[in-house]
Amino acid sequence: MTTQIRKSSRSVCSNIGEGYPKRLYEAHFVSKISDSDMENTEIQVWLDFALACEYIPKEIFNNFNKRSEEIGRLLNHMIQNPEKYK
Repeated sequence: MTTQIRKSSRSVCSNIGEGYPKRLYEAHFVSKISDSDMENTEIQVWLDFALACEYIPKEIFNNFNKRSEEIGRLLNHMIQNPEKYK
């Protein structure tokens, strides 16, 4: 489970890194940021499992989940407003 969370978190960053240089091509940029958002959602699923299986305490879950939700809001802003990132 830890490996999956690490993999997804790296993928969020790498997809942004791949998409940002192509931000002049709106569809490509949005596609890559959407991939980042998908990976961020996967992190939230794994955190839900970790909490449900009692692998992590509620405080740690809340901290990580709050961060993931904020990242999701930022990614959604990028998806909905790609022209602001040109």
